[in-house]
Amino acid sequence: MTGFLLRALFAGLGLWLASRIVPGISASGWQTIAIAAVLLGIVNAVVRPIVVLLTLPITLVTLGLFLLVVNAAMLGLVAMLLQGLAVHGFWAGVFGAIVIGVVSWLGHLLLGEGAERE
Repeated sequence: MTGFLLRALFAGLGLWLASRIVPGISASGWQTIAIAAVLLGIVNAVVRPIVVLLTLPITLVTLGLFLLVVNAAMLGLVAMLLQGLAVHGFWAGVFGAIVIGVVSWLGHLLLGEGAERE
């Protein structure tokens, strides 16, 4: 449970940074970012594996680049479900997914392997 909360914290940090530097992504406040981070974690745990499996052929053909589209779609789904989060356009979703992914990856590097096992 602690690992999920730490990953949600880094996802929230990535969402905040994306809302600051990516044109087309906006969040109405820190409460929205916190709820969106938890919701993004749930969507990535439940919906994303199904979508990745269904889009596996196109992901293989594009050598994995289609996963950026899948991540942008998951961000867009969270924005559809949450009132205060807005993603305006495909490219805003892609660049937002890249920012969130990089921040989450850096968080994983800082936390090490122990955060996954908790």
